[in-house]
Amino acid sequence: MKPLPPPAFLAGVFCLLLFLQSSSSAAAATTAAPSTHHVSPTASPANRSAPTPTASPAAPSPTAAPTTPASSSSSTLDPKQLTALQSLNIPTSRDPCTKQPGTATCDAGKPFRHLVSLRLANCSADSVALSFTALKALSTLQSLSFFNCPVSAVRFPSDLALNLRSFSAVRSLHHLTGIWLSRLVNVTDLTVSDVPVNASGPYVILGNLKYLKSITVSRANLTGNLPKHWQSNLTHIDFSGNQLKGRIPNSITLLENLQSLNLSSNQLNGEIPTEIGDLIRLKNLTLSSNSLSGSVPESMSAIPGLVSVDLSSNQLNGTLPRFFSGMKNLKYLNLAGNNFHGVMPFNESFIKKLTVFKIGENSNLCYNHSTFPSKMKLGIAPCDKHGLPVSPPPAKGDSTADDDTSDYNDDSGDSSSKSEHHHGPSKFVLGVAIALASIVFLIVFLVLLSKCCK
Repeated sequence: MKPLPPPAFLAGVFCLLLFLQSSSSAAAATTAAPSTHHVSPTASPANRSAPTPTASPAAPSPTAAPTTPASSSSSTLDPKQLTALQSLNIPTSRDPCTKQPGTATCDAGKPFRHLVSLRLANCSADSVALSFTALKALSTLQSLSFFNCPVSAVRFPSDLALNLRSFSAVRSLHHLTGIWLSRLVNVTDLTVSDVPVNASGPYVILGNLKYLKSITVSRANLTGNLPKHWQSNLTHIDFSGNQLKGRIPNSITLLENLQSLNLSSNQLNGEIPTEIGDLIRLKNLTLSSNSLSGSVPESMSAIPGLVSVDLSSNQLNGTLPRFFSGMKNLKYLNLAGNNFHGVMPFNESFIKKLTVFKIGENSNLCYNHSTFPSKMKLGIAPCDKHGLPVSPPPAKGDSTADDDTSDYNDDSGDSSSKSEHHHGPSKFVLGVAIALASIVFLIVFLVLLSKCCK
């Protein structure tokens, strides 16, 4: 019988194998280390590198003042207007006609220049006192705006009232009335926001403003009904945040130039006019937070340029119209908080192209769960085989629960990517471990056997 190798030799082989095992384990750990720094596509924005913001040009206000290029002539402001500005406590240490963005604009007249636009901002009743005399001297103004100036309104001189083309008051002026505003007969742009207006209805304001193109009277405690007659040139209407009642009149659909209509947060009832499709230039439609009922008119499909539609928080019913999915320019669609029923007709690709999509709080509405990924939050229940919402609806925290500020959150990552870095030990590592364990067992067995044979 051939002598067995001595125990010292076997022990050396055993140590060598242990060294090789530790080296391979360290190499495997080093190889796996970079994966700990991988950023998941679904990681929160706080964990990603923030991109450098790019400054975007400020959008022009619909009531922006007419801009007249400053003249290079040496003519100065009319002394009477300079005195009027001083009485309004507007700094006049330098020529007010010099470039002061957002404050004053002058014409290029000679021998004196005259103001064509003036903006008073962040003033108080103690610092500015409007007077008939000062305003009479400023009758050349075409644009006058107040921002955060809670001073008392005064009667405008007739020359100033006739010359104005743009007037705005935001959180400014006290004791405004519809009759006071209706005297600005030549304005094309009128904005009154966060200012109580005493008027029996919008028509008191609109009746005399024949040239009006844009009107905003929002959060002004305005009461009454919407007017039956409108100025045909209107492109922008905003009566949001008031206490208007009654139906939306069919006559509003005759405004063929209308691009934006906002009647949200009022007490309007009845159905959306079936002729609303006649507003072919409409881009933004906001009728949310009213008591509108009935179905969404099919004629709305004839408006090709719709970008934003908000019909949320009403009592609209019926099935959801499919035509929304064919609107190529649509980016914002909010139909939440109504009484829609049936199977939602939109597919995943349509929803993903939208910036905002809200459909929650429609208890009788459901979606086909086989056509939507589980990660997409729609805020409504999936349908059963009969096309009815599964009861009970998904609990909060479920993949279809509406637990986000938006019903749809466009996460670009796939759910499988979250688990791709959590595989267990690889087959190779497992095989090496089993082989090493077998060798160790064999060595121990041989050592014990050699001792027994001595």
